[in-house]
Amino acid sequence: MYRLKPIRQPRHPRPPRALIRGAQAAFWSLLMFAIAVGGGRALAGVPVLFAIVLPPGAVAAQASDAPSAPVAALRIEPPLPPSAFAPQVLYPVVTHPFPDWMRREAQPAPEAPVAVASPSEASPEAPVRDPKVAIVIDDLGGDLARTDRALALPKAVTLSFLPYAEATSFLAAEAAQGGHEVLVHMPMQAEGEHDPGPMALTVGLSPDEIRRRLVAALARVPVAIGVNNHMGSRFTADREALIPVAEELAARHLLFFDSRTTPATQVVPVARAFGVASAGRDVFLDDEQTAGAVDAELNELEAKARAQGVAIAIGHPHDVTLAALAAWTAHAGARGFTLVPLSEAIRLKTEHDVRLSLAAVR
Repeated sequence: MYRLKPIRQPRHPRPPRALIRGAQAAFWSLLMFAIAVGGGRALAGVPVLFAIVLPPGAVAAQASDAPSAPVAALRIEPPLPPSAFAPQVLYPVVTHPFPDWMRREAQPAPEAPVAVASPSEASPEAPVRDPKVAIVIDDLGGDLARTDRALALPKAVTLSFLPYAEATSFLAAEAAQGGHEVLVHMPMQAEGEHDPGPMALTVGLSPDEIRRRLVAALARVPVAIGVNNHMGSRFTADREALIPVAEELAARHLLFFDSRTTPATQVVPVARAFGVASAGRDVFLDDEQTAGAVDAELNELEAKARAQGVAIAIGHPHDVTLAALAAWTAHAGARGFTLVPLSEAIRLKTEHDVRLSLAAVR
């Protein structure tokens, strides 16, 4: 076994100390002899002797009062032209401002808050060339004869069924087979003593119980694409109560159509906050159950559709309503209106509301 030996750097031979001492003694003897012989002239020649013996520049470097260190000189550029896109750093940076068309112009702050009109009240400046109309008939399932008449309306008419009606599951399936979009007409708490029906959603329920009742109603109408409220003037005005409804609908990818039974409704903002497609009705067709009143509401529906691009009406299976709708839908195309399903109308209304909101903040 061999052991490696460390590599040592070779030592340079040093001159003998006797030789160094002899050179020093010779230098001082020569200097003293020169002073003794030459006097002042010998002293005057000492700098010349140093210049001969020492390296060039050594005397000047040792004689300076303060040694000078090397200094790096930095060039300072002139002020840069203004540019919102130039990097903001501590040292000058050469940059090129963007052209005028790419500059970001400062927007003046509004003097006062801008009042944003509600989507149902605001309208674009010019009428729409191809207005869309959606119609929802709810309270279905309890009256078989009137439900059959609703099923005979064009398939673009959306039909909403009460979950507690005995024939609802069968009739809702028939409606879906006929091409209609189907909703659950979900009972919700009203103001006062009005009874919305069994298994209604009320503000006093826990979130879990609200979900349980909603899920039970949806199970009765498995073909439903969403819900709308039956009554609900008290429940739909309560944001906290609406949250578990919106969460459950979002998990099932269902929509929430607001019947707008109260001006204080919070359905649309809460639903949209959870990613649930939602919009409110524009016209209530048969609050007054006369032919003249229903026709007047249909005229109002047309006006709102022309102004907004799309409008939604709610009606009920009353004889006068069903007769008026059968006549109106037969001539809707000739009058320049396109009848669309509820889901399409909600999509268009949502886009319309977004455009209005963007225009209001500009």
